Amino acid sequence: MHPELFRIPFTELTVKSYGVMMVCGFVAAIFVIRRLSRGMGENAEHVTTAALYSLIAGVVGARIFYVIHYWQQFKDHGIVEMLAVWKGGLELLGGVLLAVFVIAAYLRINKLPVRRYLDILGVGLMLALAFGRIGCFLNGCCFGKPTNFFISVRFPYDSLSYQSQVRPDPARYREKPYIDLPADFFGYVNEAGEWMTAPEERKYDYYLKPARLLTPQEKLEVAEGPFRPLPVHPTELYESFSAFVGCVLLYLHRRKGIALKKQRKKVPALFHPGITFALMFIIYGSVRFFIEFLRDDNPFQADGLTISQNLSIILVTASLVLVRLFAKMKSGRLS
Repeated sequence: MHPELFRIPFTELTVKSYGVMMVCGFVAAIFVIRRLSRGMGENAEHVTTAALYSLIAGVVGARIFYVIHYWQQFKDHGIVEMLAVWKGGLELLGGVLLAVFVIAAYLRINKLPVRRYLDILGVGLMLALAFGRIGCFLNGCCFGKPTNFFISVRFPYDSLSYQSQVRPDPARYREKPYIDLPADFFGYVNEAGEWMTAPEERKYDYYLKPARLLTPQEKLEVAEGPFRPLPVHPTELYESFSAFVGCVLLYLHRRKGIALKKQRKKVPALFHPGITFALMFIIYGSVRFFIEFLRDDNPFQADGLTISQNLSIILVTASLVLVRLFAKMKSGRLS
């Protein structure tokens, strides 16, 4: 886990791994969508501009969704705290939804072929997602449940995953923690910089002891002893891998549709413009729905599913409707 890659010399600013992976994903997506746009005879500059707007909208949407999701943490803070993206806190699904809305608006305003451009950008969004989830892994968020599966990782003592393992989580119907830490590990730092231990009966109301204040014995216990972090599913990497595979499949699907059109053959309904974009959401929604069963961070709702699972059901259902709608529409001519 490396949430901060390095500190900028002579400043207090740090370069976040999640932000770096977002930039890498954006650059990779631009390369792919420009290649696809040239094959379709479209203006690559329009695609690049739309992608840039989608990046900005993605960050804004991801932050808005995170603030809404964790409103209890923000309701007593000002607008500056809600906008403090540099402190961490982004929900990828919210970013994708707002990015798609902004892209569609840009295409309509500029009177561009919406379905064809959405197909191109859909491939890029899937590739950006693959890099984004690697950023989540480096940041330590979006973590999975404890497991003995041969594919597993251990996040360190002060990670979000460990914070979850040492506390009960009623929002996930977990009344007891996975690891029963003594009260010595909970408390607060007073004004003199001294560690004040929490009372046993209220220890979960206090902060986890900072790693820098652990005694040699405590460091040994959390590194190799009874309080060692439990191995968990690397759900971030599961989703990243599925996104890379999905990107390849979508790219091949769009290229096949272009090839059939150039050969002046009758294009099957499954390769009509817009279908690639709809398939992107079907792939993403389906994968996200099942991966949520392996994650251990999002709270359950009244129906026993997380908010992401409920949104995934809506996404897949709406995308299936789009597939049927686009399949009935004429494929149109390439520019």
